[in-house]
Amino acid sequence: MFRYMAGWATKITGETLSISTPGNFHAFTLREPVGVVGQIIPWNAPLLMAAWKLAPALTTGCTVVLKPAEQTPLAALRLGELIQEAGFPDGVVNIVTGFGPTAGAAIAAHPDVDKVAFTGSTETGRHIVNAATGNFKKVSLELGGKSPVIVFPDADMSVAIPGAAQAIFANSGQVCSAGSRLFVHKKAFDRMIEGLTQEAGKIRVGHGLTEGTQMGPVISQVQLERITGYIDQGKAAGATVAAGGARVGNEGYFIAPTILTDTKPDMSVMQEEIFGPVLCAVSFDDDDLERIAKQANESIYGLAGSIWTRDLSTAHKMMRRIRAGRIGINVHGSVDAAIPTGGFKQSGWGREKGHEGLHLYTEVKSVIVSL
Repeated sequence: MFRYMAGWATKITGETLSISTPGNFHAFTLREPVGVVGQIIPWNAPLLMAAWKLAPALTTGCTVVLKPAEQTPLAALRLGELIQEAGFPDGVVNIVTGFGPTAGAAIAAHPDVDKVAFTGSTETGRHIVNAATGNFKKVSLELGGKSPVIVFPDADMSVAIPGAAQAIFANSGQVCSAGSRLFVHKKAFDRMIEGLTQEAGKIRVGHGLTEGTQMGPVISQVQLERITGYIDQGKAAGATVAAGGARVGNEGYFIAPTILTDTKPDMSVMQEEIFGPVLCAVSFDDDDLERIAKQANESIYGLAGSIWTRDLSTAHKMMRRIRAGRIGINVHGSVDAAIPTGGFKQSGWGREKGHEGLHLYTEVKSVIVSL
């Protein structure tokens, strides 16, 4: 991310404008740094999230006050040491540890902060927006997700099955864009669930530094209880546990990769972000893309999604119908630095990464010269 964004530093340009006002004028625009940026990052990928935020802000010439999550401050503090070692001037990058309701709220409300960038829960995002109204600072938000994974009957199952498993079980499911809702055509449903159950059963859950571990713990006891609570709600509402469904062992915060079937659209497990390794699967008996998309779009979120098919026409038609900021075709997602990432609906405001990410940290200045 730092290497990619560094390449943009000499390519931040405005435009020369052709205007229709009578007379002899020269008009153009400039892009200037927004100023002091407050950045608040989550715990689920602490170094990656710091890079996503810092790199474009520094590229555009902003200074930064970065607050890491209280659960994971050490990666950002170590990065701060490396920034000092690299020779950044004092005050360009400032790292402030602390809790959200105190340190985070102070950054969001501070009158000398010109912009706040936040990644985290939709609920906290609302607090950020309210705090920012004091000086009408610019706000960008990457919030929650409940991303659909849509599998058509012609999909290559050797790709779709491990792809869907990766989409939900990577990082113990603690990913905003995780593919947590699985929609599979009835012709492929049984094979898909059987394959995913086998994939889930092969995943070695354990300590992250133990050789051979493929899935580590969730972040905390609070998160463990949240995830198991959702699984219990799903079972109570009529969902069937096809795989996992319980804690692993009696120590630590380990949860087995879980697949729930017989889920209904109004269940909490289908509507709310669990942020854990829990996949909710439903079948569809329909070839009408509009109706399939309507099901997939029945969510307050719109962060990501993926479509699995060999039919190029189906892929393109379906892609346009899904209301989400990033769509994968025969792949669920990518952390590539060039691909803009962000959400529709209550998944946030703005786009990070890529050229789009630079726009979060610049102001446009228009200039007109009478010649």
